[in-house]
Amino acid sequence: MDKPATSAGQFSAPGSLTRRSFIQTLAAAGAGAVLSGQSSIPAGRSRVIGANQDVRVAVAGLNGKGAHHIELFNSLPGVRVAALCDPDRDVLGFAVDRQKKNGCQADGYADVRTLLEQKDIDALVIAAPNHWHALMAVWACQAGKDVYVEKPVSHNVWEGRKIVEAAAKYGRVVLAGTQHRSDEGLAGALESIRRGELGKIRLVRGFCYKKRDSIGKAGGPQPIPSAIDYDLWTGPAPLRPLMRQRLHYDWHWFWDTGNSDIGNQGIHEVDMCRWALGAGGYPERVVSVGGRYGYNDDAETPNTQITLFEYDVPLVFEVRGLPKTKEAYAMDSFKGVRIGIVVECENGYFAGGAGGGWMYGNDGKKIRQFVGDGGRAHAQNFIDAVRNRDASRLAVSIEQAHISSALCHMANISYRLGQSLPGGGTKEAIARSSALTEAFGRFQDHLSSNGVDPGVAPTVLGPWLDFSGGGERFASGERYDAGFWANQLLKREYRPPFVLPEHV
Repeated sequence: MDKPATSAGQFSAPGSLTRRSFIQTLAAAGAGAVLSGQSSIPAGRSRVIGANQDVRVAVAGLNGKGAHHIELFNSLPGVRVAALCDPDRDVLGFAVDRQKKNGCQADGYADVRTLLEQKDIDALVIAAPNHWHALMAVWACQAGKDVYVEKPVSHNVWEGRKIVEAAAKYGRVVLAGTQHRSDEGLAGALESIRRGELGKIRLVRGFCYKKRDSIGKAGGPQPIPSAIDYDLWTGPAPLRPLMRQRLHYDWHWFWDTGNSDIGNQGIHEVDMCRWALGAGGYPERVVSVGGRYGYNDDAETPNTQITLFEYDVPLVFEVRGLPKTKEAYAMDSFKGVRIGIVVECENGYFAGGAGGGWMYGNDGKKIRQFVGDGGRAHAQNFIDAVRNRDASRLAVSIEQAHISSALCHMANISYRLGQSLPGGGTKEAIARSSALTEAFGRFQDHLSSNGVDPGVAPTVLGPWLDFSGGGERFASGERYDAGFWANQLLKREYRPPFVLPEHV
């Protein structure tokens, strides 16, 4: 049975529905635990790094991307990965042992707060789950550390702004892991497009067509592996029973900890789309449609989603987790792109992503190729800025990384406030946008190819939400209109002592 996302549908909720109770309706059942302990990190002073001294880096979050960062920063001249942090003792022990075998001694910590007390650590690389990104980044700034924080930089819009404020207040170098900003081939292509080499930009499309299998059905609360400090792992999120078979990675598909695939892989391509447009700020409005199709599992987030961001030039973003057909393993593509962007212009288009791409004429013939390295220079860019105490050297400012992350959150907010409609009703509701209508037509064809009847399977249609970039809030005319409820999802409730402060 196809499983659409849970719809809040609470626009006309009674006046007795509070902000807290509203947010609780969007999450799985369970109570948050309140703990005693340190709620912030005392402000620290950064170590002065001599010309011949190593930059001493710590990595927090050691699965997947964290393991890659250990290898990457180990390879940079004048850099030493001196500390590692993870609440999973098995993961931490393995990483510490591997460092030792490679001749690189690193101290291990379960709690990032203890790590940040170490005066000889210069920078923190954050590859923990999304719900930890902002709090770790702010704590690190307060402790006098520079920060490389993985994408998305935040779990919600409000806390992303707190990182920007902390970086400015404490004079820290803070770089986001949107590494394609350091890809020279992609940079050259997008600069040529903005100069008008293909004429005016008509439409920008982003794609995350990445196969995501079912995570299965747990059938109830699961035991926490004995090696994991679940309280530390959960951190600022509600402390709920584990309701999935796998603790690691599958947190991406739950709203308490993850941001769906648009906020996982898709944040890279959303950032590329904004870069292509030269958009420094927010879109005027957003709407998102989709659902979870093809299997019935415990995950909450959509595996198929389309979002329209209304800039002067429209930006349409598509997520697909199902393959090209029910029998295939390969994914769909659009003009040859599965994970990347397509910039449609008057006189042709660009199709590419990490590592560059091609310009094409309107006849589909290749005009010019741009070749890059996928952004492998990004870590070096961070170290250079740290050594020179100059954040202006960064490939992308934390302000711009925050805005790209916020777009992903805006898309998910529209989706989470959506109502389930049959496919025909959805098409009628989005008819004001030709770009969205075209993408939705391909969306329906894609479902049909996977054995899902788009006329029967409900689609979650989110509300059109107007956004004020200056105040980073949705427009709200009446107390319980869609904008009002959308604003409730710009920020979360934090679990003491893991509280992100209002004033950083």
